[in-house]
Amino acid sequence: MPLYEFRCTGCGPLERSFAMAEVPQSITCPQCSLESKRVVSSPRLSHASSAAMGLLDNTARSAHEPAVVSGSLPGRGQRSAPTTSNPLHRKLPRP
Repeated sequence: MPLYEFRCTGCGPLERSFAMAEVPQSITCPQCSLESKRVVSSPRLSHASSAAMGLLDNTARSAHEPAVVSGSLPGRGQRSAPTTSNPLHRKLPRP
């Protein structure tokens, strides 16, 4: 659904989503209950792919809402099997 911008005389700008067929010319401000009229604003168009936009959104979100780590770091605590340089060991079956 498109995002529409409204301007309250007391509180300033606010944004709401409406279906294109149901967008009103004015809404009631949720903070002060005054009438907020719809204003014409520039469209938010982007040429970036959804993966690039997802990366930008996650980067912006992590600036003020960092992810909580619930476990150890990847690769820590897991040791790889010891390797050998003996050529005879190449013939042994591998797990």
